[in-house]
Amino acid sequence: MSSNRTSAFDVRLIIALLTGVYGLVTTVLGLGITSDAEIERSAGININLWAGIGMLVVSLLFIGWARLRPLQVPEQHAEEEETTPQ
Repeated sequence: MSSNRTSAFDVRLIIALLTGVYGLVTTVLGLGITSDAEIERSAGININLWAGIGMLVVSLLFIGWARLRPLQVPEQHAEEEETTPQ
């Protein structure tokens, strides 16, 4: 029994990419650009930093999920594609 794995256009990787990019930008904003006045308005919490770190963690979780449980093509569907004349 052979398993046919596929990872093309896996929506989990697209979500991970977008969340990772937004997380990286937000983390950089939190580390370097957020002023003390903005931190004071948010109850003393650097929201940009924590939200960015959270998005990076979510992105890593999506990548891990896609790597540990890759998409698989059902066996009968793979056999039908092989026998279909072109």
